[in-house]
Amino acid sequence: MRVAVAGATGNIGSRTAASLERDGHEVVRISRSLGVDLLTGAGLDDALQGVDAVVDATSAPPMDLEQTRAYFRSATTHLLEAEQGAGVRHHVLLSIVGIDRTEGGTDHYAGKRIQEELVQQGPIPWTIVPATQFHDFAALAASWTERDGAATIAPLLVQPIAPDDIGGVLAEVSVGAPQGRYVDVAGPETQDLVDMARRTHAVLGREVRLIPTWDGPLGEELAGNILLPGAGARIAPTTFEQWLASIRPSGGSRA
Repeated sequence: MRVAVAGATGNIGSRTAASLERDGHEVVRISRSLGVDLLTGAGLDDALQGVDAVVDATSAPPMDLEQTRAYFRSATTHLLEAEQGAGVRHHVLLSIVGIDRTEGGTDHYAGKRIQEELVQQGPIPWTIVPATQFHDFAALAASWTERDGAATIAPLLVQPIAPDDIGGVLAEVSVGAPQGRYVDVAGPETQDLVDMARRTHAVLGREVRLIPTWDGPLGEELAGNILLPGAGARIAPTTFEQWLASIRPSGGSRA
């Protein structure tokens, strides 16, 4: 099967592409660095010729709220239009567990909500795959506010998933029939975001004083079970501990 992966050089897109190729599928990698620009549509028509399915694992660069919304709206619109012209039969969107239950969250979450709306209203049969935060999310969230060796971070409950695991799920879903909104996909254990950041920093040999607070990019509207998977969720196998072991300097390459 011929599958295009948008965002193919990114954290999840690269893993999705690798998983597809391991299973014998032909992968078309879509990325600005590879000559295909979703914001302008340049190169998309040629890239999607003969493609059966598209996985959208794109992410926006750091921007303000309106720029992020505009980025996702433009990129998704161009992608869907090109898919329609090429006769693509399945659009798979990587999304985030819980963003359909709240208007809160980061600017990135707001952009993903626009993506979901465009896909649901668009011309291509679709599957939206809501995933929980990735195992490296806690350290990333701390980095947003880190100054002079200290960082604020929200005391969120999350059920994080390994990047390799969600890449495998996206690959599997893309070669099947469209399913509408897929079940939530999560890792095996609930974690506290502050503790995750502390443990990740320790493994990486970084000393960062963490200050738990809701006064930041991840607000109190995300507290409780908002970002946790719902009933019937698909649970991926890799634990946070296993992921930490994989990023230790003596434990091999980063997962």
